[in-house]
Amino acid sequence: MALRYIVEVGDSVLEKRCREVTDFNARLHTLLDDMRDTLLDSGGVGLAAPQVGVLRRVVLVMDTNQEGLTDEEQIIELINPEIVSFSGQQTGAEGCLSNPGKYGVVTRPEVVTVKAFDRDGNPFEVTGTGLTARCFCHEIDHLEGRMFMELAERMLTDEELAQMYGEEEESEE
Repeated sequence: MALRYIVEVGDSVLEKRCREVTDFNARLHTLLDDMRDTLLDSGGVGLAAPQVGVLRRVVLVMDTNQEGLTDEEQIIELINPEIVSFSGQQTGAEGCLSNPGKYGVVTRPEVVTVKAFDRDGNPFEVTGTGLTARCFCHEIDHLEGRMFMELAERMLTDEELAQMYGEEEESEE
């Protein structure tokens, strides 16, 4: 397992539609393991294969709805994910590991159900709410070559970010 370089805005790989995974083999497992290490190292809550330069329909999302789990245990691997249902609405700040330090106000569904395959090719469905639902949408957008900035109502200013981080630090005490 290894850390992979996270590509940033300006790299054309982030603008391309990813191909479906058809072989559930050791090469896929290596990609998933490397993406897991990279996500955990980054401190992010989701990572899509194009963010590490691979044009395959693979994403990892932290299931923030599960309490009492380690970061490692929270990771959901989604191969060839598709959103099958969504409901509600949430509007909030959203950022991206491929656009560090930049955040925008984005509206996403509150509840999202995704069907996908696991690393061995077994189909499953998973439902997420709140941040997990936001991450499902954000990461699946990456597979279509879309970035959150395209959906943002507006980007947050440095002053708004400083205020947001200041409030978060105060509320944690």
